Amino acid sequence: MRQPPTEPNQSPPFDALAARRLRAGLGMDPEHVAHGMRTSYGLPYVTPDLVVAWERGAASPHGAELTALAGVLWCSPGDLIGRPRTLREHRIARALAPEDVARAVGVEIQTYLRMEERDAWRGNDRQSAALADVLSLALPDFVAVTGREPKLAELLRGAVTTRWQGYVRPVSKTVPLDRALLEGVLQELHGTYQGQMTATLSWGGGDRDTGERGRDFLDRVVDHFWDAVSRSGG
Repeated sequence: MRQPPTEPNQSPPFDALAARRLRAGLGMDPEHVAHGMRTSYGLPYVTPDLVVAWERGAASPHGAELTALAGVLWCSPGDLIGRPRTLREHRIARALAPEDVARAVGVEIQTYLRMEERDAWRGNDRQSAALADVLSLALPDFVAVTGREPKLAELLRGAVTTRWQGYVRPVSKTVPLDRALLEGVLQELHGTYQGQMTATLSWGGGDRDTGERGRDFLDRVVDHFWDAVSRSGG
């Protein structure tokens, strides 16, 4: 079998419950899993106790271990992790070596590894398009991986707290969405935020409750944005 790529000893978001369910569904016990990882993937230190620790959430497999575990459980690495957020996590979810991605996007391997280590994508438009293709990135993931999410969050906070109309153009430069759809989403978010704040005051919640509700909405404004985009068919 192909050996998994060498990875730094860092952990992607691991779904312990999924790992346990997949193992049970195959009628395997932790010893079977550990044996398969030792013999087929060259990871001699993997023991049944370590597999149990992963399944209980006491530890998480790093990249090479995750790839091997997926192989033993006859699934993809993506089936064993939560939603990927970073460049590295998306690569691991696709079971790709760093060299595979670097070659696909047209950068030197060391350049790519530096970007991955710093979680800071610095490719040009052509390379970014190639990255989205090789990692099968949905638009929200593409925005996050290419470092646009903080800017998007800043713009969305301005749109919901002031006049949303003035933010259509800046947001469209950050997120490639149809203008009409974007206008509808920003108007919806603005109405939700302003309505929530007004309702809280009218219920007599006071400044403290209003502030907490407002901060919570603003902290999650990017999630609210993508939810609204999804409902609008974007």
